[in-house]
Amino acid sequence: MATLASASHANNSFMKGIMAGIGIAIGYTPAAITFGLLAKGTGLGFIETVAMSMFVFAGAAQYMALNLIAIGTGALEIIFTTFIVNIRHLLMSAAVSEKVEQDHPIKKALYSFGITDEVFAVTTTQEGKIKTGFVVGVASIAYGSWVINSGIGYLVGSILPETLQQSMAIALYAMFIALLMPSLKKHRKVVSLAVFAAILNLVLSQFIPSGWAIICATLTSCIVIELIAGKAEATS
Repeated sequence: MATLASASHANNSFMKGIMAGIGIAIGYTPAAITFGLLAKGTGLGFIETVAMSMFVFAGAAQYMALNLIAIGTGALEIIFTTFIVNIRHLLMSAAVSEKVEQDHPIKKALYSFGITDEVFAVTTTQEGKIKTGFVVGVASIAYGSWVINSGIGYLVGSILPETLQQSMAIALYAMFIALLMPSLKKHRKVVSLAVFAAILNLVLSQFIPSGWAIICATLTSCIVIELIAGKAEATS
């Protein structure tokens, strides 16, 4: 009897998570479709596109990976760059772990895969401790939306004229600019970081492969700008 009650409670938590994650699923739809379109224009196959969404499940990192693939970057540089972009997930997963009930480490490892910025926001703003089923529910509907719509975007791209498919690579850079602009308007530090990284990447790319140039420019810019900002705050 206790087992049935526990199973029913877990199922109820899961459904609550599904309902709470519907907004995320809707929000992911245009971004995932766009990713599928761009992946087609970059030269990825359908299975490769869907597999990337299935195994990576990180919007910004996937867009970054497409950009690196488009310029012929090697696999090691792509993996390392993706790691840098996604390193914030270590902190987010730790925060979610504090919010969720104690459970088996394997279950925690499984739902931590589904932690994105949006899933993190929904789960950590809940009142009190939350159930594992709730996190799984939110992550599941978000994951399903991202993967399915990535495939839909690729199929939509397949029926577009060949010239339009080839021009989709240009849209990739427009996407990055669109993602960056809101931050540029709000934070002067982001502007400095972007400009310094761009200049440094331009210089380094003359001497080392483009993929490693991006990685070195990103890491160096973050360190330098934070050191400058820290000194400015200390003297103010």
